[in-house]
Amino acid sequence: MTKADLVEEVTQLGDLTRRDGEVIVDTIFESVIQALRAGDKIEIRGFGSFRIRQRKPRTGRNPKTGAKVEVPAKRVPYFKPSKELRDLVNPKDEAAASGPSAE
Repeated sequence: MTKADLVEEVTQLGDLTRRDGEVIVDTIFESVIQALRAGDKIEIRGFGSFRIRQRKPRTGRNPKTGAKVEVPAKRVPYFKPSKELRDLVNPKDEAAASGPSAE
């Protein structure tokens, strides 16, 4: 699903104009970005949580030349799905049905 597809879904669900759908989706994304920049954690019940993880500086390698490269410390966004979302994506009925049979 692309951002345009998401805007289309919001537009249809709310009986809104396309422009209104774009504003809603952009506002949600911008709110998440601003919260992460500020170091806040975002938790959406039943969906998951977004937070920032700090990565330490390290020495990497250029795969083409093999030369050592210093990689600086950085903050990276991290998403952890909720148990409810994981269960919706992997229903227990399907897992039992698709597992190896005992025959």
